[in-house]
Amino acid sequence: MTTLAPEQAEQTERIELIEAPRSKELSAVQTDAAISLDQIDFDDTRALEPLGDELIGQNRAMTAIQLGLGIRKEGYNIFVTGLTGSERSEIIRRSIEKRLTGEPVPDDWVYVNNFDNPGEPWAIRLRPTEGRKLKKHMDRLLERLIENLPKAFRQQDFSHEKDNLSRKYQTEIQKHTAHLKTIAAEQNFDVSFGPGGGVTFVPLSGGAKMEDQEQLEKLPAREQERIRQGEEKLLDEVNRIMQEQHEIMDSISEEIRQVERRFAQNVINPLIESIKHEFGHNQRVLDYLGKVAEHILDNLSDFREDRERTGLQNVLASMGMDEETVPRFLEYQVNVIVDQSHNQTTPILIEETPTYQNLFGEIERSVDRRGRLSTNFSQIKAGSLLRANGGYLIFNIEDALTEPFVYKSLKRTLKTGCVQLETYNPWLPFSTSGIRPEPIPITTKVVVIGSPLMYYLLCYYDEEFSSIFKVKADFDQEMPDAPFERKQYGRFIADVVQREKLLPFSRRAVVEIFRFSARQVGKQDKLYSRLSEITDLLREADYFARTDTASMVEDGHVRQALNTRIYLGGRIAEKIRELIEDGTILLDMDEPRIGQINGLAVISLGDLVFGKPTRITTSVGLGSEGVINIEREAKMSGSIHDKGIMILGGYLRNQYGRHTPLALTASICLEQSYSGVEGDSASAAELFALISNIAQVPLRQDIAVTGSVNQRGQVQAIGGVNEKIEGFYDTCKVLGLSGRQGVCIPASNIQNLILRDDVRAAIEQGRFHIYPIETIDQGLELLTGIKAGAVTEKGTLHWLASNRFSQMALDLKQMGVMSLQLATPSSAQPQIPPSPPRYPGDQP
Repeated sequence: MTTLAPEQAEQTERIELIEAPRSKELSAVQTDAAISLDQIDFDDTRALEPLGDELIGQNRAMTAIQLGLGIRKEGYNIFVTGLTGSERSEIIRRSIEKRLTGEPVPDDWVYVNNFDNPGEPWAIRLRPTEGRKLKKHMDRLLERLIENLPKAFRQQDFSHEKDNLSRKYQTEIQKHTAHLKTIAAEQNFDVSFGPGGGVTFVPLSGGAKMEDQEQLEKLPAREQERIRQGEEKLLDEVNRIMQEQHEIMDSISEEIRQVERRFAQNVINPLIESIKHEFGHNQRVLDYLGKVAEHILDNLSDFREDRERTGLQNVLASMGMDEETVPRFLEYQVNVIVDQSHNQTTPILIEETPTYQNLFGEIERSVDRRGRLSTNFSQIKAGSLLRANGGYLIFNIEDALTEPFVYKSLKRTLKTGCVQLETYNPWLPFSTSGIRPEPIPITTKVVVIGSPLMYYLLCYYDEEFSSIFKVKADFDQEMPDAPFERKQYGRFIADVVQREKLLPFSRRAVVEIFRFSARQVGKQDKLYSRLSEITDLLREADYFARTDTASMVEDGHVRQALNTRIYLGGRIAEKIRELIEDGTILLDMDEPRIGQINGLAVISLGDLVFGKPTRITTSVGLGSEGVINIEREAKMSGSIHDKGIMILGGYLRNQYGRHTPLALTASICLEQSYSGVEGDSASAAELFALISNIAQVPLRQDIAVTGSVNQRGQVQAIGGVNEKIEGFYDTCKVLGLSGRQGVCIPASNIQNLILRDDVRAAIEQGRFHIYPIETIDQGLELLTGIKAGAVTEKGTLHWLASNRFSQMALDLKQMGVMSLQLATPSSAQPQIPPSPPRYPGDQP
């Protein structure tokens, strides 16, 4: 028995306290992953077949990807979550490529001039490789026309036709000239023809020419009237003849054009027909070639050396483009924007930079010497969505969301199933492109990669998101540590070794890799499936093996790589231990203390996570405010930590307040905490310190405590248990290992223990201890050495705490009566009962 003189009652007798049973302690084997050399059936990785492109431990994600690839319907795009590392896009690409079975190469797409409306270029769909073929045919067509049309116009037959038409015109002119002379003679006028086609009439009088105005004025009035009427008649006849000549000229010009067309057709039609023969299966190409032939025949002057600007050049010039920016014969060019001639199967593209231009394409614009922006259909450039048409496009959604206009355009494209190419310039929001190309339908399967948080945020804030990404491929970070998975893991290591030309890994080294894998997951019976981090460790272990000039990577090289990581990132943790060692940060590990305990916190600094011991203290006094969280009052506490403190009040009411009022004001503080506090993993330690202060029983300071608690006193699992234990062990090493130090953890965290080699060695040698507990009672017995018992069982810890609560209630009630006596006249004072009421658990 243990004797203790409690201070909560005035007693002369000493109370016999019941000792607690010995607490359960973990062995070193229980703090490590269950991996042994007997489970590895190879000597080194050279005996294993490399894994190749196969992914391990991701059956759920692979099933989702297979579903998304198999359903070629609207909205069945894939959102991949859980993948990490720089090669995640490549991993998805290889997974898709492996599951493609005989899918055909998709079609080519070209843009050509719309001769009816040059501002809206045509989009033509062609069979694979036909886009380049059509462009080649059109280039050859232009070359031949430029060479052969001028020759056709210089042929003898063509000259003969033109001469015949010229003679016909001259004959008609001569007829009109003779007719005009006859009319002039009838009117007594002389007519002469100038070299420029001008006509001069001179009146005759008495056979003499009246060329001067003075001569005309001397004539009799009747003669002057005759001359005037004759001039009017002649002018009317001249006008009639001129009109007839214009009509003749138009007729002759049309006949000349028809002759030119007829001769040009003899050159053009065979060339066009040969192209039509190649593309007879495509009606859109046939329609386009028909318009090409008609346009060439309508603009034959463009093929002359003394040509003038006509056709599309006039239209483009009206858009701000002059001759220097409009290539000759631009209207007959073919812009191949999707060329599948180099693909043997369905394209799988990875877009590393998902900007607007890279995803959706753009219409480039050029600046002429006058500083004007201009564009044409040949400046249309396809984006990766269009280049992957009929195939698969992979990109990071979080990168895309940071780019202006990308997400809305992506949704619109996937909903409509068409790509509308536009000029993109966020700095000129009111500029226009000048052309609006015909939209192109797409069947691209989009696979985006993002974090789980991003997926849930998009689902919550965008009601259309789920309709365009109907398949979620969730890659897990863990997989079972079973024989098959272990063998696959070894094959993965062999694959990395072969692919990156690393040294082979021995069986012991592979066991260390498995141990690291289980540590990353935080479970003894699991393996880490984020293989990019495993690959990094393989590279680092290979480096240390080569530094040792070893022929094979051994377990020591793997541990050296891991220890180097800890060393390189351990500056802050080392500084904290120095502050503890020199007494700047106060920490007791010797004598037991009342109302004080060592808790454990986890500090995360990027990729480094380490544990840090923290002193937790409590104060208890009379009052009715309950448990006060000092961190909360100082606005340094998170909501989860606040909840943990509130749960302590619920536990106290359940344990001690059923028949006794809890008349106390208590405060809890994490000492020397100068930043925010979050989490409930200190709630068990806080409760131990609080009960210790209430019962006035000291707690061991050489055992640190971590764990959360519920209102029924059950100790619950917490995170970072390995880092917390190792952090306290490192602190104990600095202050000196006594052989009694250890950590109290939730029993449900045993499965999460994969401790460092040096910590396990200390446990095996009895210099450090791990105590698992399931209830608060077990923890109290460990820390005090006194049986927890019940509030009615004399000599137990709960009995002491209950008595203290009863005494505090009596004291508070007595103080209330005394206050009332001082404030009330003697004649009105109430009668005080001879003895106070008794509460269950009170001292007799």
